[in-house]
Amino acid sequence: MPIDHFLGFTGSDFIELALVLFFVLLFWRPWMEELAAKLAPRTALCMMIFAAAPVLLRLALLSRHPAPVPDIYDEFGHLFVADTLRHLRLANPPHPFSRFFETFFVLQEPTYSSIYPLGQGIALAIGWVILGHPWAGVLLSSAALCPLCYWMLRGWTSPGWALAGGFLAIFEFGPLSSWMNSYWGGAFAAVGGCLVLGALPRLRASSRRLYPALLGVGFTMNLLTRPYESIFLVIAIVGYLIWWRPKLRLLQVIAMAGLAIVPAIGIMLLQNKRVTGYWSEMPYVLSQYQYGVPAALTFERDPVPHRPLTAQQEMEYKSQRAFRGGQKETLRTFLLRLEYRVRYYRFFFLAPLYLAAPLFLLALRQAKYVWVAGTLLLFAIGTNFFPAFQVHYVAAVTCLFILLSVVGLEKLGTITREAPRFLLALCAAHFIFWYTLHLFEGRSFAAEILPYETWDGLHRPSSERRRVVARELAKIPGKLLVFVSYWPNHVFQDEWVYNSADIDGSRIVWARDLGAQEDEKLRAYYPDRTALRLEPDATPPRLVLLKSGE
Repeated sequence: MPIDHFLGFTGSDFIELALVLFFVLLFWRPWMEELAAKLAPRTALCMMIFAAAPVLLRLALLSRHPAPVPDIYDEFGHLFVADTLRHLRLANPPHPFSRFFETFFVLQEPTYSSIYPLGQGIALAIGWVILGHPWAGVLLSSAALCPLCYWMLRGWTSPGWALAGGFLAIFEFGPLSSWMNSYWGGAFAAVGGCLVLGALPRLRASSRRLYPALLGVGFTMNLLTRPYESIFLVIAIVGYLIWWRPKLRLLQVIAMAGLAIVPAIGIMLLQNKRVTGYWSEMPYVLSQYQYGVPAALTFERDPVPHRPLTAQQEMEYKSQRAFRGGQKETLRTFLLRLEYRVRYYRFFFLAPLYLAAPLFLLALRQAKYVWVAGTLLLFAIGTNFFPAFQVHYVAAVTCLFILLSVVGLEKLGTITREAPRFLLALCAAHFIFWYTLHLFEGRSFAAEILPYETWDGLHRPSSERRRVVARELAKIPGKLLVFVSYWPNHVFQDEWVYNSADIDGSRIVWARDLGAQEDEKLRAYYPDRTALRLEPDATPPRLVLLKSGE
């Protein structure tokens, strides 16, 4: 039977059509290459294109994929920081009924505060204040990342390859990326990395004071987002400046960069003081003292008997268990974990680039590329000491992964001239193909193919339950008090008790169900709120209106 569009194509027909169009486009390559050659040296124009393109492409998907709903505890933690900053404070006073509001990565005493640093929260707060939604901060970060990848590459390679790298940034970190479709972070720290790693080669060739300032701003963005990983960024910066002396005196570079870094350190210390009461105690450390190692590090054994842990998962589980118990891990465990995390770096490379990336080794005859390889290795080994890992932990060196790709393509061109063009065309075809399917998502041909997409940042099935509950709550007028009641088989990481910085001023207050007798105390505290019980473990989640005394 014909499919639900005028062509009557199935999924396989569209794949064939896409392949035909891809090879047809290859015949247009001379015209496109001529246009690219004219565009590449025009820095301002290129940066404007790279800033607008990912945002406009993502907004075009809003009818199918609206603004993301937070789902992971880290997202709620960063949103809590942003909400606190919107109230022009670094911490919130403790609530008298804090037992009802205990949740992941949130301190209740001595203040009601997130345990996260300020960086990602600042980005979300800016978008929240200016455009009325925290996702706007994510879009602004992504709008800065792609053009700054191009700007960074202009300091390391030719304009043409920098242009190619800018497009790769859109394909990899643009509208289909999880960085653009969550509140977890990544783009903000990556922007800081672009500023640092783009300023370094320019310091060798120019005495402009702008570049030390950009170096300081970029490092500050990473320091406020990922303090631990910033240690490796400092080591890389120092190594570069010692090996390649900048045009300016080293003390001038340090002084200019310090104009941004010193205030950032002051803000971090002030946050510590406001949240924990001590200048030197970080909220994260206090959370470890009060609750133990954050639950996100807990690698739970799969409760489903027919899904046993793989060898790698078993290794990860034992490693994290040893970390929580203060035990020393063996070198074998460390190396196994390092090997296990290699697969995460797929996030920074489209599949066709795997043919070019190994040829980066041919560039190691140049000292600057030895430094690039050393910096990537430093981040990989340094983050491996921490028992949990996500791709945004190494976001500071995102642009170095792009540089590795374009240098590998350039070296491939010395072997066979057509191969780099073909691989770049494949990357473009990859992005256009999947983006088009998401644009027409809901049609039968798209439904046939989309399940085979890898690294899908748009679909977040677990967040759909939260959308359903939010729609139901929106139908109930007035202020609400929602008691969350978990079933015995509840997966504890699936947390629903998250509140705003001003709990009492919120329309919806989320509370843990502590039993009828205890719950009645909170209901008495909120006499003007309609009380409900949510059972998120039901399918679908169940909302029940509570009568007085229930």
